[in-house]
Amino acid sequence: MDVYRHEVKYYECDRMGITHHSNYVRFMEEARVDWMDQLGYGFDRMEAEGVVSPVVSVECAYKHPTTFKDVVEVEVSVLEMSALKITFGYTMRANGLVCCTARSVHCFMEKGRPVRFAERFPQLYEAICHLPSE
Repeated sequence: MDVYRHEVKYYECDRMGITHHSNYVRFMEEARVDWMDQLGYGFDRMEAEGVVSPVVSVECAYKHPTTFKDVVEVEVSVLEMSALKITFGYTMRANGLVCCTARSVHCFMEKGRPVRFAERFPQLYEAICHLPSE
């Protein structure tokens, strides 16, 4: 899978001139959406079929600051999958350094009720299961 790249915008920086911590969660979402698109089953397709994927939890560990115009490269991986949830891992790098490691947990819902990922999206589930190990 291709690495997602995000160039830090001026408005994403705080008064200290570094990327505000909240933006890393946005970078994760951008990368996750891109990752799903690369698999051929984007969130737009999923939502068109009536399924949403809310965030259950997010964790970030900030390692090194980034600033305006830095290019943050985000690697997305699947850490865990269960019948109802998927856990994504993220490694973000800029200027050759790891700037953030993170994870997010998502479930899948249709009409307000949880759905079993493997049953509702068998092709996507299989595609994820057959991704090369990192």
